[in-house]
This record gives sequence, structure tokens and C-alpha cells, in this order.
Amino acid sequence: MVACKRQLMVFGGFHESTRDYIYYNDVYAFNLDSFTWSKLAPSGIGPVPRSGCQMATTPEGSIVIYGGYSKQRVKKDVDKGTLHTDMFLLKTGGSGKEEDKWVWTRLNPSGVKPIPRSGFSVAIGPNNRSLLFGGVHDEEEEESIEGDFFNDIYFYDIGKNRWFPGQLKGSKSEKRKRRRGRRAETDGGDDEVEKQTLQGPVEMVKEVVAEDGTVMTIKQVICGPADEKERSESEEEEEEEGAALGPQVEPCPRSNAMLAVKHGVLYVYGGMFEVGDRQFTLSDLYSIDLHKMEEWKVLVEIDPKTQEWLEESESDEEEEDIEGAEGGEEEEESSEEDSEDEEGEEQHPSVQADEKHADYLSRTEQYWIKVARSNMGPDAKEKKVVKVAHAMAKTFYEDST
Repeated sequence: MVACKRQLMVFGGFHESTRDYIYYNDVYAFNLDSFTWSKLAPSGIGPVPRSGCQMATTPEGSIVIYGGYSKQRVKKDVDKGTLHTDMFLLKTGGSGKEEDKWVWTRLNPSGVKPIPRSGFSVAIGPNNRSLLFGGVHDEEEEESIEGDFFNDIYFYDIGKNRWFPGQLKGSKSEKRKRRRGRRAETDGGDDEVEKQTLQGPVEMVKEVVAEDGTVMTIKQVICGPADEKERSESEEEEEEEGAALGPQVEPCPRSNAMLAVKHGVLYVYGGMFEVGDRQFTLSDLYSIDLHKMEEWKVLVEIDPKTQEWLEESESDEEEEDIEGAEGGEEEEESSEEDSEDEEGEEQHPSVQADEKHADYLSRTEQYWIKVARSNMGPDAKEKKVVKVAHAMAKTFYEDST
């Protein structure tokens, strides 16, 4: 739904019951003066039924609709999902008495289009542009769905009907510092700095460990210099300097984030991403100046300790009911054991004074492997258990120092 002049415009969606589902491509308008609903009947060929699309308004009072998802039944108990990447414009047909007549037009934007995805978010930015952030592309296998999450920005220039990716330029003050540093080191021939400036994209891996030992791996790709043929020497120098500064802060990949733009500044709050069969809900807040596109600012960091896993199915509830009906003694015993376990978990090996991370890990590795194994179960692969153990030890070490 978007606000368009004195109306709220609603498009599409879906309804699902236990037996069937249906997707829509109808358009409704809610008049903010008369407080009445009306169903529109635009001429032209519009989008096929879908849900999960995003809408943006133009200064002229038209509406851009992009993307979405729908599924259809190919045979009994087998559905096929479709990720839509098309774009449409819904505009009024004229003035005067024809103001209420709407027309569908399919758009074929030029430029660099976003990778197909769902769960992305859209907001209206400055300079007659809308922007797209994040989302997820699900790869369906026979019995599972793996999601590839994004944290990129794409701009759509409404006037030019063109997509282009949002590139971080890096802070100018930091670039100047790096330029002065490089000039001072030129005579010394610092090979290490030279290697850093010539490197391509670098993948940074950040691991967040939840209270139960679940490790959420967040991958961030820091872009290096682009194609040399497409840049002037000054641009090349600036981009190389930006790459040499190391990883820039940015929101981790996510879907269904909340966006807002105020005075040319984009704010990104929360969202969701998945680790295996678990959904991880984010509560962080970032901002970026869309005029400068220099750097992301962290307004509220994510705190994994505030996360609470809610895992409960109907079968679990039934088991709890059965156990409760049999008597309360076993429950009391188990609760005592749980409290003992919780106390034990809090008493991790302490970090000694001036102890380095590598020394702490070497001294306590077997303990953390035991904790990781108890959290992950006996069927977990040894390599994965060790990885989780090291991540837990690192988190505890950093929290203690």
C-alpha cells in the first residue's frame, strides 16, 4: 500500500486457507476525504497475481510496482513458486472527468538490475529515485530451502527508467589520510601496503554466537578496485585507497528490513535472516547519507545475548502435556538439573591477566568443544563442533577483556 495524493492505493496480496490459496492482482483505493473504498479497473495489461511486491509513488502521482512472489499448483500436493522481477507503472489516464481512469504500462528499465529476490524493502529517496535494500533468494531443493541473503542497495531513477547499484565511496577524510600515508611510504617501498591496494574483493566473515551455542555466520564482501579501463587515474587511486582502509561497517544481509528516509538519510532497522532451519530476528539500526554514499553508521548494534530462541511444535506441546499428567516429581527433578546446568554454563574458564586470545583458546579448547558438543548433539560433525567451540571461546574472551 502507498499514499498517492489523497488516496491510499492497495495492490495484490494473497489469501491462504488449510485447503487452498489464491493470489490477487486487483487494485483498491481508499479516499482520505470521504473515507470510502473503491475498486479500480485500470485499462491495459497489468501484473499477474502476486504477493510480496513493493510499491513507490512518482512526483506526478503515478505508482511503480516491482517484483513479488506467487505459486501455483502443478499437480496434487505439488506447488511451483515464481519469483517475479517485472515492473509496472500505474498512472491516471487524464485530467478532469478522466482523473479516475487508471492505465497499466509495463516498464523495461535499463541499467544494472537487482539480482532476483523476495523480502526486499523499498523507500523513496532524493532526486526522484526509489531505492531497494536487501532481500533473499531462496534455492529450493527436494526437502529443504537454502536462502541467499543480501545487504545491497539499488537505486531506480524514475525519470530515466534506469536501475543502478549504490556504491559506497568511503570517507573523504580517511582517503586523504591514506593518500598522505602512501606518499610518505613511497621511498620505503612498503610491499605489504602495495599488496593491500592491489587486492580484489575481500570476503570478511563475522560470527555471532547465540546463548545456546548456535553460530550465525555473516559474510560481507568488501569490493576492491574495479576494472582499470573504466576509471581515470585519480578515480583508480581513490578506489585503491578505499580498499586499503579495510572493511567498512555495513548492515549484515537480511530480508524484510524496515526502511525510512528523512532529509536524504536512509535508516535501516531490523529484519530477518536464517541459519539452517532457524530464523534469526535482528534489532540493529543503521543509517547512511544517500547524497554522499560514503559510509554506514551504526546507531544501535545487535546484541546476541538479547535473542531468545522460541522453538515449539504441536508434538512438543503434546509431550509436555503427557509428562505433566504423569506427575510433578520428574518435572521438579529436571528443573533442578536445568538450574545446575545453567550455573555450570556460567562458570566458563576465566581469562587470565594479559592473556592473548590464542593462548586462552589453546588452554581451554577441549572445554569449549565439550560445551559445543552438548549444545549441538551427538550427530554433529566434528569439524563443525570445533568451529562452534572456537567461536564461543572467542566471544567469551572478547566479552571478558
